[in-house]
Amino acid sequence: MDHSDSPRPGTPPTDGPVTQAYAASIRDRLGVLGIPETYGVDRGLTLQPEADVLEVVRVVADGRRIELQPDVAAAWRAMVAAAGAEGITLLLISGFRSVQRQQEILERKRAAGETIESILRVNAAPGYSEHHTGRAVDIGTPGCPPLEERFEETSAYGWLSRNAGRFGFFLSYPRGNPNGIVYEPWHWLHRVGDPG
Repeated sequence: MDHSDSPRPGTPPTDGPVTQAYAASIRDRLGVLGIPETYGVDRGLTLQPEADVLEVVRVVADGRRIELQPDVAAAWRAMVAAAGAEGITLLLISGFRSVQRQQEILERKRAAGETIESILRVNAAPGYSEHHTGRAVDIGTPGCPPLEERFEETSAYGWLSRNAGRFGFFLSYPRGNPNGIVYEPWHWLHRVGDPG
């Protein structure tokens, strides 16, 4: 029997269609970065496929385009409108991020002298970031610096905690998560099949 399409031992399951070629390219990237091939299994993280259909949701002042999958973009807009109706402002800080961009972020941090262990506490390895799917959002609000734990002290976070699930968004990395990633109150994933 040909097992060429079977996952290699130690290869984590995926959340979507991931080809063996994609999995092999991720193993190669991990090797270049000095990340063990067992990273996903060790951290309880799954390979994340790159989105192939994206929609621009926001263009920031520096011209950077923030993109999401179309169904997620619609859920995001509905959530922003509902929050706004209650006087809460939600800002989209980040959406889709390619595997290549994720690798560049890790390489830049390594070049700046950070250890791979410290980097992987705040950034998933290339191939494992939920941002690759175009379904993850980093959320901010006026008056709070982006991507900081103190976001949890804002009325925006309180609103999200009570309401985001109605739109299909769920906090990915709560305190004490088993993935070895720091608490990220700003990072929310839109789950396929959930309301939204």
